[in-house]
Amino acid sequence: MRLQPLALTLAISLAYGAPALASDAAPQPAAPATATANTGAAARATKLSTVEGITEYKLPNGMRILLAPDDSKPTTTVNITYLVGSRHENYGETGMAHLLEHMVFKETTNQGPIFQELGKRGMRFNGTTFMDRTNYFETFAASEENLAWALSMEADRMVNSVIAKTELDKEFSVVRNEMEMGENDPRRVLWKQLTAVTYDWHNYGKNTIGARSDVENVKIDNLHAFYRKYYQPDNAVLVVTGKFDPVKTLALIEKHFGAIAKPSRVLEPTYTQDAPRDGARELTIKRIGDTHLVAALYPTAAGAHADSAAIAALGEILGNTPNGRLHKSMVQAKKAVGTDSWTLDLAEPGYILFWAELSKSQSMGEARKLLLEQVEGFAKKPVTEAELARAKASMLAEIDKTINDAQGLAVQLSESICKGDWRLFFLRRDRVEALTVADVQAAAVNYFKETNRTFGQYVPIKEVDRTVIPATPDVAKLVADYKGRAAVAEGEVFDVSPANIDKRTVRSTLPNGMKLALVPKKTRANAVNGNIVLEFGDEKTLFGNQVNADLAADMLMRGAGKLSRSDISTQLDQLKAKVHINQSGQAVYIHFDTVRKNLPQLLALLKDVLRAPTFPQAEFEQLRSENLTALEANRNEPQFIGSRVLEAAFNQFKKGDIRYKATIDEAVDAYKQAKLADVRKFYDIMYGANNGSVALVGDFDAAEMQEQIKAVFGNWNSKAKYARLADPSPAAKAGVEQLETADKANAFYAAALPVAMQDNAPDYAAMLVVNRVLGGGAQSRLNARLRQKDGLSYGVGSQFNASAFEPNGKVVLFAIYAPQNLDKLKLGFKEELARILADGITAQELDDAKKGLMQQRETNRAQDNAMAGTQTYNLRANRTMAYYGNVDAAIQALTLDQVNGALRKYIDPSKLYHVYAGDFANAAKKAAAAGAPATGK
Repeated sequence: MRLQPLALTLAISLAYGAPALASDAAPQPAAPATATANTGAAARATKLSTVEGITEYKLPNGMRILLAPDDSKPTTTVNITYLVGSRHENYGETGMAHLLEHMVFKETTNQGPIFQELGKRGMRFNGTTFMDRTNYFETFAASEENLAWALSMEADRMVNSVIAKTELDKEFSVVRNEMEMGENDPRRVLWKQLTAVTYDWHNYGKNTIGARSDVENVKIDNLHAFYRKYYQPDNAVLVVTGKFDPVKTLALIEKHFGAIAKPSRVLEPTYTQDAPRDGARELTIKRIGDTHLVAALYPTAAGAHADSAAIAALGEILGNTPNGRLHKSMVQAKKAVGTDSWTLDLAEPGYILFWAELSKSQSMGEARKLLLEQVEGFAKKPVTEAELARAKASMLAEIDKTINDAQGLAVQLSESICKGDWRLFFLRRDRVEALTVADVQAAAVNYFKETNRTFGQYVPIKEVDRTVIPATPDVAKLVADYKGRAAVAEGEVFDVSPANIDKRTVRSTLPNGMKLALVPKKTRANAVNGNIVLEFGDEKTLFGNQVNADLAADMLMRGAGKLSRSDISTQLDQLKAKVHINQSGQAVYIHFDTVRKNLPQLLALLKDVLRAPTFPQAEFEQLRSENLTALEANRNEPQFIGSRVLEAAFNQFKKGDIRYKATIDEAVDAYKQAKLADVRKFYDIMYGANNGSVALVGDFDAAEMQEQIKAVFGNWNSKAKYARLADPSPAAKAGVEQLETADKANAFYAAALPVAMQDNAPDYAAMLVVNRVLGGGAQSRLNARLRQKDGLSYGVGSQFNASAFEPNGKVVLFAIYAPQNLDKLKLGFKEELARILADGITAQELDDAKKGLMQQRETNRAQDNAMAGTQTYNLRANRTMAYYGNVDAAIQALTLDQVNGALRKYIDPSKLYHVYAGDFANAAKKAAAAGAPATGK
């Protein structure tokens, strides 16, 4: 279901969370003039309604509370949504809501540095801003202590955030870095311009991240005023979901939030609306690069309006891959390499956007003609019952998946809350179920016409044909008597300690050698996650087959048995299932999720997909074109080419070996030369289950599943000999490469240091701590220096991993930044590495890292999809969950001497291989023109 692409919501961090708020030399809280925090006695909440397991309360100060307990997962999510986004910004204030989101992670008068406190507790967290709302969430190992801290922190930063001018000055460059990320993305660049041309007056025409000039020149007093106006209890909705005691939690909320006074200021509703349009609009963007896009945008009704469900269905009917009209008429006809749709159902009238991406050889004019014919062609080719059934199945499967994931639902409710009420989420489901062909056809004819299109031109006409956008419904009346359905069945309380997971795991081996690890347990809504790994070949049989292996895996879902690619997609929607297949090295990885009652049918479908693929020629040509287009489009992308060059720097195998890291030119040539017959031959020889492993985690009967898995895979054997390929650690080598990516506002840095370590080595646990302190967590040194202090990078950090199969580990450093800041970035990394090696890790850092790692590891074990992957990895490595318990114990027992010993033993800055990718030439020209020293090599 295409509610909105992930990239549209501005989040403040890449990997771990968010930034934050603060006043000047002597920081003072930006305390509201009309309300203060914790000045009165805790107020009691009034219960308002219960729908499908979610109960709503309201405090006297106006704050609404949603409690959705689910004891089946040992985690809790706290999410708070403020009804303020870019729609509420005034002249000169664009980007203020997003900038404020960054700032409220800095500090409060009572909590101290929030970013570090979140990291210390190992919490997964983030903040995001969009047009109608700003939200913050934390997911953590369930405990009364963690929950109490999260609630007290959110209450404190609601009214006691310290917004300092000194911190604001540093955060500017972080936000600019985020802006530059968007400027590197062709879709986001075009999207920004399309909305600007579409809206004459409404703020939906302005990008949420704001104008650079507004962000750079914002006055601290204006930011304080914006904060005092909107960050108030009567403008917020708090959601708590997961494992918690509802009675105790409500009491904590009353204690921390109930004491905040209701503000006396009044928030006036926004009322700006654009007039009906007089004709189509068009724009063209020209930039350096290889991505070719055409797009058409059509204004539509508000998200609360009944038409929004029909519009979303039309997004599926047109934009779905592989069943959508655009895919069939453009991609299958080789007029485009990819199509998509984005549905923006917002608090006020929004829009839907249709995309087509082309290769360099495909015609923009022809693509435009085809796209518009399909989108605006429903009068000639009406919606069919089959199209609507497929669309509804896909949308409802996505809604059900969200309902079944208590933590995901907590965050997703933010989107319904900002449209007027959280119950709109369930009402949307009901409306989708009730959709008829007539409903969808009427919406298509009303909204999808030339005069309502942004991708056209002004033309004098004799007869006006205007689209009237309906008024936004009164949401309070809409949901007043809404009762919903029975609450989703909850799962069991499940202990995610390694010992208990092992106790629950049923392991077996099929006669042909395939290994099974089944972890049955009662889950929310009877959900099941699965993972299958099929390993194949040896050094000789795999030589020269790198591209064939990749294409074979990608072809599996494009036709199997008697099913077409479209049929497979439709069946997955009907089964409420997701299947993802990817290939790496000498294995193909299949991950899937569904619900208990549909698991047998899904496994039967996977039997066809994996054992009887049909390899249609048309799909092969399309797939090859997609790969070639993606490679060409990424030739100038800093992160893509930087990462690829860094991998290639450590090549230790000759070209043709499956382990060889190909250059872009080599990959392009290989895909051009690929032949379907060779791909089919590779599949026929290599694929089989005798060197495979299967894991299931969730609600199922273990005995039944053992029998069905045996029936699906037990007699399927590869024709080729299997021998695992060794992947020894390459030798460390110092080096620097600087790559030019013209006209890219953002740059990418990565450095690697091989470490000859296996993940059962005595120093492994110590290196996990070293990485967390250096750059692997929100409170890491690299994050504190380059993001929090210097404001150079939106995403910066380090990674450490080691293999279970041989001594092959790696330390990686990374950052995104503006190319003009190259010298500052180099200095920051150099100084922080030197400082940590000279001074060592402190006792406090060790203690915080231990706590954070342990909570993070426990939270990870609570994710069934991740656990399914862990179980197949265990089967391949001949280990059980006891290994993870041993690592946990080793982390807990670490001493400062052990950690600092490992730090100095394995981290040697002089052996790092550095890669910098960005538009450094242009940055140097600008610096020279400004009379500043050029950023050097």
